[in-house]
Amino acid sequence: MELQRLYSYTRKALQQYDMIKPGDRVAVGVSGGKDSLTLLYALAGLRKFYPVHFELAAISVDLGFDNQNFDKITKLCDELNVPLHIVHTEINKIVFQDRHEKNPCSLCAKLRKGALNDYAVKIGCNKVAYAHHKDDIVETMLLSLMNEGRFYSFSPVTHLDKTGLTVIRPLMLVSESEVIGFKKKYELPVMKNPCPADGYTRREYVKTLLKQLNKDNPGVKERMFRAITDGNIEGWPQKTCENKS
Repeated sequence: MELQRLYSYTRKALQQYDMIKPGDRVAVGVSGGKDSLTLLYALAGLRKFYPVHFELAAISVDLGFDNQNFDKITKLCDELNVPLHIVHTEINKIVFQDRHEKNPCSLCAKLRKGALNDYAVKIGCNKVAYAHHKDDIVETMLLSLMNEGRFYSFSPVTHLDKTGLTVIRPLMLVSESEVIGFKKKYELPVMKNPCPADGYTRREYVKTLLKQLNKDNPGVKERMFRAITDGNIEGWPQKTCENKS
């Protein structure tokens, strides 16, 4: 995927769901994975010509694993002229040593997001950008159907009452395959996920299932995504426009 195409998808999402308002200070959660680095690229570039002025900061959460190295992320943030803040935590110790969680992903995600959001407030941000893409949205819907029996996926824009922050998901129109293509083309400095549970989660099962469904029924993933965006899910904002790019 070319950079201009990434800009187009991201800008369309921002405008369709009115994600950015004048004077916003947006924190990008940067894990070092392909998704968050792609989001960082997109917002850092759009910041230069987007019709609404906004400020940007990057936040990386140090989970407390010995093999986390943020040197490459630091270099990329310098190149993109985005200030990077690294938040040091003991999430690894809490999840794997103190609690000995058999299914650690839920607690880890909760603690990680908590650390990210709290620090975003600390540095004066009013919004946090998460790097969820189109596949994440469809996978979440399938997980909800399978585990809870309801048709649901997370919203493009979510207000967090506890912190006063607003979460936005600017990559929602970008597929995972396009993110992978972007990563390869622009040689993103992806960090290996340090978590020992990586690749063995319920979401990985659903990801594999979705690939098989789309292989057997070409286009089904796109139709599922359209069903979500047009499905009047509780908590989802109405689109403010359709065809801006």
